[in-house]
Amino acid sequence: MRQAVDKILRTECGLLPGERLLVGVSGGPDSVALLHILHVLSGALPLCLHVAHLDHSLRCASAADAHFVSELCRGWNLPLTSRRIDVRSEARRLGVGLEEGARLVRRAFLEEVASAHGCRWIALGHHRGDQAETVLHRFIRGAAVSGLAAMAPCTPPYLRPLLGFGRRQILRYLGEHGLRWREDASNDDPAFTRNRLRKEILPLLAEINPRIEEHLFRLSRRVALEEDYWRGEEDRALAQLRRRSDSETTLDRAKLLQLHPSLRLRVIRRAVLEVRKHLEGIGAVHLESIERLLLGPKPQAELHLPGIFIRRRYERLSLSVLPSPCAQPFIFEISLPGRFLLPDGRMLQAELLPASLGEGRDCVEFDAAAVSFPLTVRSFRPGDRFHPSGSPGGKKLKDFFIDRKIDATLRSSLPLVVSEEILWVAGVRRCHGRRPLVDRPVLRLSLISTPES
Repeated sequence: MRQAVDKILRTECGLLPGERLLVGVSGGPDSVALLHILHVLSGALPLCLHVAHLDHSLRCASAADAHFVSELCRGWNLPLTSRRIDVRSEARRLGVGLEEGARLVRRAFLEEVASAHGCRWIALGHHRGDQAETVLHRFIRGAAVSGLAAMAPCTPPYLRPLLGFGRRQILRYLGEHGLRWREDASNDDPAFTRNRLRKEILPLLAEINPRIEEHLFRLSRRVALEEDYWRGEEDRALAQLRRRSDSETTLDRAKLLQLHPSLRLRVIRRAVLEVRKHLEGIGAVHLESIERLLLGPKPQAELHLPGIFIRRRYERLSLSVLPSPCAQPFIFEISLPGRFLLPDGRMLQAELLPASLGEGRDCVEFDAAAVSFPLTVRSFRPGDRFHPSGSPGGKKLKDFFIDRKIDATLRSSLPLVVSEEILWVAGVRRCHGRRPLVDRPVLRLSLISTPES
């Protein structure tokens, strides 16, 4: 076992000489065996070990476990950070189940201790049986195929050097070296899903195939190998269809639809990971709901999944951890020519000119005699009607927005310049009529960007 762990640490994980390594030790057989192996190897590698123990405050015997780990570290002259946390209360505060809460609290504790002591890696005692449980657990919870890769031997900052070993091998190692350990009675509590998998489901499967644990482990390794290939494909696809901003990631819908469905789902999953920073709570059912949004008949729709908002806006699919911004209604009057600040930070300039200079996307001109001050500048209101330039007649402004494929989230922020009718949907389209006449004064309206806009 020592030789195998030494190889994993040197080749797969790339530990450097003198590396500082935090070892999570519960006092159970797996973590005790791991600590002993690392302690023996630490001189040759060499490694600087620091031990972390978390008392979850869930059992009366937990204090005795903490004392056992303390004495073990004292005997081996290893530094220890031990802490007691009321995990049940923390799980309630986080709004998760006890099993998930314990995992989150334990992870936060280990990463805090690793950071405090300059440890780049955190070594955990997961073994082959734990991997089999994880594969089954993810399968019954509806994980995507990629989730069946389960745990990896080296996933920064975590190392799992015992992942390829079975429990019998670990117990044999402990016996050969006369090592004691603590048994956690909560490991037999059927209230925890993993315990039922270990104590009930895996033994039933072993009656059909005695090597079920080994096969589930090999399945996880095969999936992990294929995932390594797919990550490269995801990188290439995302580079072609993704745009990022400070608030969201946007995907090109047309390019997404050109991808094979298998790759498309993976690209969506990868985008979710980039935005959320993790995939906890996201399963295959969530990814499929995003794809339905992408393929569905509604050109504008929104989906709220755990920790992320997905929005389809015509040919864009955007992902953000923030809800859609709600623009506040606004209205003000322009009594005289001048410059006026708009809510989005741009300036609206109104000026009277002796002759036309020509129109553009951000400037329009009207016969000054056909438009009288004051003008009103305001946001969109339900029921607004607009006669766009070049159109045979008026229509609901909402229908105009739909025809132009203007995002629903942007409609309320577009300035409308109004006299008796909507003269200009600023930066989008002017109204029909009221054109400048030759040798007649002109009212020119312009949008001017500012450094802040």
